[in-house]
Amino acid sequence: MTETHTPPEPEELVQTSLLTGFLGSGKTTLINALLKHPEMSETAVLVNEFGEIGLDHHLIEQIDEDTVLLNAGCLCCTVRDDLARALRELFIKRVKGDVPPFTRVVIETTGLADPAPVIHTLMTDRVIANRFALDGVVATIDGVNAEIQLDRHRESVKQAAVADRIVITKGDLAEDDSLDALEDSLRALNPGASIVRAEFGAIHPDALFDTGLYDPSTKSLDVQRWLRDEAYADDDHHHHHDVNRHDDSIRAYCLRYDEPLPWEPFVGWIRTLIATHGEKLLRIKGIVNVAGQDKPIAIHGVQHLFHDPARLPDWPDGDTRSRIVFITRDLPRETVERLLEDMKAGMARES
Repeated sequence: MTETHTPPEPEELVQTSLLTGFLGSGKTTLINALLKHPEMSETAVLVNEFGEIGLDHHLIEQIDEDTVLLNAGCLCCTVRDDLARALRELFIKRVKGDVPPFTRVVIETTGLADPAPVIHTLMTDRVIANRFALDGVVATIDGVNAEIQLDRHRESVKQAAVADRIVITKGDLAEDDSLDALEDSLRALNPGASIVRAEFGAIHPDALFDTGLYDPSTKSLDVQRWLRDEAYADDDHHHHHDVNRHDDSIRAYCLRYDEPLPWEPFVGWIRTLIATHGEKLLRIKGIVNVAGQDKPIAIHGVQHLFHDPARLPDWPDGDTRSRIVFITRDLPRETVERLLEDMKAGMARES
């Protein structure tokens, strides 16, 4: 976070999506259905575990047959290394022609997995980051058992909280009223995520992919879709529904600043947040108006790690305010805001 970084040209990067979701929520069924679409013909799939339904596709690779889950619900560092190695080897195979050419990778996590380690790998491994771009996180939610799972398993709450797209599965087995209530809870937990329903995985790929900054179909940057800050217009949105009975420690909010932010205090703010509250920063996405810069800067972070800030070619909608979306656990909005104000005040005193 010390300088802006111009990433490789978008067309050089393989769009990579993370598919997460609790045990039995239908991840494998969803992948099977998606791979039948012609648009997914050039897709490689990496899986941590094979589900009950076998995947019949020419670009399926298991990350590691011995991959295991720690009882704390986090993937260990060895597994992160396995993922990085699998992606590197897959790319080399593509270059050599050992596998058919692919333009997209879908990574399926284990049912109890914390998505953060996979996002960390895609953000911090330099070799990977120069070849693969994180398009988005897709989370499957069991339409029948979600309420129990969200109550009892913290991992399932985090999976939904950090997602860009949420797929409610098994809609044919649940009542419409219960599905509507579930949608309300999920929308309160994660206002920025699009929510769709799927029966037997029946959903078009367009509803789930190309959610990141770069849209391969248009070869352009779509910041509005990536950030979705308008979903946080009601700062008290999360109080309107009974999401708090699942995990009242998770909050989602968007900070907006009308005036350009000075870069050094801003970087100091981010560093302080990482140092003091890193584990509580489930996800951060933002577009920042930096004082002295005529172009916006995009930032993206997960817990202790931040992707290199990226200079965007222009403001997406004429709105030049800084907008930073936070999804946090046990970290109130007021604490985050106060840290930035303290940094700005400190810098002003020094000058």
